[in-house]
Amino acid sequence: MESVYRLLAPSVRVMLERCALDSDLLQEIRLRVGLPVMLRYHGQELALCPPGRLSGQAREGYRISAEEVNETLEYATGFSLYAFDEEVRQGFLTVPGGHRVGLAGHAVPDGNHIRSIRHITFLNIRLAHERKGCADEVMPWLFEGDEVCHTLILSPPGGGKTTLLRDVIRQLSNGGESFAGRTVGVVDERSELAGSYLGVPQNDLGLRTDVLEGCSKAEGMLLLLRSMSPQVLAADELGNREDALAIENVFTCGCRLIATVHGSSMEQLERKPLLGRMKREHMFERYVVLAGRQSPGQVREILDGDGKPLFRKPCG
Repeated sequence: MESVYRLLAPSVRVMLERCALDSDLLQEIRLRVGLPVMLRYHGQELALCPPGRLSGQAREGYRISAEEVNETLEYATGFSLYAFDEEVRQGFLTVPGGHRVGLAGHAVPDGNHIRSIRHITFLNIRLAHERKGCADEVMPWLFEGDEVCHTLILSPPGGGKTTLLRDVIRQLSNGGESFAGRTVGVVDERSELAGSYLGVPQNDLGLRTDVLEGCSKAEGMLLLLRSMSPQVLAADELGNREDALAIENVFTCGCRLIATVHGSSMEQLERKPLLGRMKREHMFERYVVLAGRQSPGQVREILDGDGKPLFRKPCG
């Protein structure tokens, strides 16, 4: 928590410290100029209130000023916002500890792209939760014999799929009692898996993992295949047509793929044009479906490539 507190304006920092929060349960801190400071804590949205308490009533929350948001932004960039132009253009900063600060304000266009963001008045500090061992329950299902299965992890936003994928990567890279470690290539488009700060991963992705950040998943997968010869490729939040085309290249080159996608059920996946086609063609061999935002990281079911359940957690 100390690395997060150091980012905040002193007034907000003092209130948070008085709340004595459990860092494992804190997911987000949202700062919006002139509006209450909101936290996502233990699956709930709560307002931060003086002198240091949480409330389910947003109207009671402490309203943050433009000066306090600017101060937080200065701490996050080491008082050198200009040095983070590329990160600002992408809409987020990665800070020590692997935490991510999302940015919004006035977008400055450059043709069809965003050149920068000015008058930043909205910040979303997303805490990186490195939960080593959270994939223990899943790992035995990700193999057929000695071979890693092409695997897709599904959950809605905030359901814990990135945290689970991170630990799957770590365990595949390190190896375990029943399997040898693999060389893993990670395409970390938004620096959420490795949480790299100045190019150095802040999260543990294992002994045999190479990370490529700051490029699209489609471009990154092909680059890693050419340059690093991974046995397993990992990517977070597949979605567009370019991703799907890159996946098909991965499947034909002998490399295994572990990835995540937004979705709460297999039925929802079926409705996604490209991923739905891949399911019907049995391109993935395992599907891990998470319970959702109210139970982050909890596995609801694991299915094989035909959609037949291999593991299902009883309701309740």
